[in-house]
Amino acid sequence: MDDELSKVMTERKITIAARTMSILFTPFYLPIVGLVALLIFSYLSILPLAYKLKLLLLVYLFTVLIPTVLIRIYRIYQGRTRLDIGQKEQRMVPYLISILCYFACYYIMEWFHIPHIISIVLLIALLIQVLCAVINVWWKISTHTAAIGGVAGGLMAFSLIFSFNPVWWLSLVIIVAGMVGTSRIILRQHTLSQVIAGFLLGLLCAFFLIIRF
Repeated sequence: MDDELSKVMTERKITIAARTMSILFTPFYLPIVGLVALLIFSYLSILPLAYKLKLLLLVYLFTVLIPTVLIRIYRIYQGRTRLDIGQKEQRMVPYLISILCYFACYYIMEWFHIPHIISIVLLIALLIQVLCAVINVWWKISTHTAAIGGVAGGLMAFSLIFSFNPVWWLSLVIIVAGMVGTSRIILRQHTLSQVIAGFLLGLLCAFFLIIRF
C-alpha cells in the first residue's frame, strides 16, 4: 500500500514538474528571448535603455500578453480545457490568433522603420508559427520545441554574424530543449518524433532565415 501511494505521489510530482516546464517555456516567449539575445550580444547593446524597454514592451504585448489573453477567452467561450486545445483538431484557432498577433507586431516594426536585425526575430517566430499551423493539419508537431529550436538556430546564426562564442548559451538552450521536449511527452501532448521534428524545424528556420538576411 505504501509503495503504491509513493508511486502515485512520484508520478504526480513528475506531472506537475512537466506542466511547469510547459508553462515557463511557452512558444510565445521565442521573440522575447531572441530580442534579449540581440540586445546583449550585438551592436544593439549600445542602444539607449529607454529604447530597449520600449522594444521589449512592444514585443511582449503582441507575442505574449495579447495572444495569451485572446486564446484564454476563446477557450472559456468554447468551454474547452487545456487538454482540448492540445488536441490537433482544436489547435487551428489558437494558431491563427498567435499568427495574427505576430504579424501585427512585425507590421508595426516595419511601419516605424525598426532595424531589420530586430524585426527578423518576429519574422522567424511568425514563419515557425505558420509552418507549424500548416503541418498541424496533417500531423501534430510540437510548437514548444519548435520555439526553443528557433532560439538555438538564432544563436548559431548570430554567433557567425557577430563573431561570439555561443557554446555555453547553446548548451543551456539544448538542455532546456531536452527538458521541454520530455515534459511534452510526459504530458502525452506529443510523441518523441513530434518533439524532435519541432526542434529541427525551428532550428533550421531561424538559422537559414538569419543567414540569408
